[in-house]
Amino acid sequence: MQDDSDTDVLATIKASAGRRFLGIGLLSVLGVLVIYVAIASPPSFGWQIFLVALGITALLVADAMRRSTAHVLELTRTELRDSGGVVIADVAEITGIDRGAFAFKPSNGFLLRLKNTGPRNWRPGLWWRVGRRVGVGGMTPGRQTKYMAEIIAVMLAEREAD
Repeated sequence: MQDDSDTDVLATIKASAGRRFLGIGLLSVLGVLVIYVAIASPPSFGWQIFLVALGITALLVADAMRRSTAHVLELTRTELRDSGGVVIADVAEITGIDRGAFAFKPSNGFLLRLKNTGPRNWRPGLWWRVGRRVGVGGMTPGRQTKYMAEIIAVMLAEREAD
């Protein structure tokens, strides 16, 4: 049986409504405009196919972003997960955190370094995972991601002190 303190949510991150609206809206407009250009003033057939494929891809990414940014990231003592039930990283697996200006991280976010590699995953505007790196942020408010990063840093410091 798990201790209740292990399942208590320490911090949450939710995509801000303004950034969500702007990001999804701009990607949708881009997709529609590219498809319109391909149909209204068609270039050569190869370019027309490319433009239609690009427009459809932009619309699909906008929809993926809409679905992913509807989720909330939650940090507990044992894991970082999203509200859909996907475990992004176990806290025991985290070896370091990068929050610097020159770190390869999402906007308003942070980068986690993990012990083991995991499956690639991407939730546009919220988080991504490639190998042993997890990037959190994008359409998220800086205050929420900074707070979560601070809590993770404290948890890592406590683990190293033990």
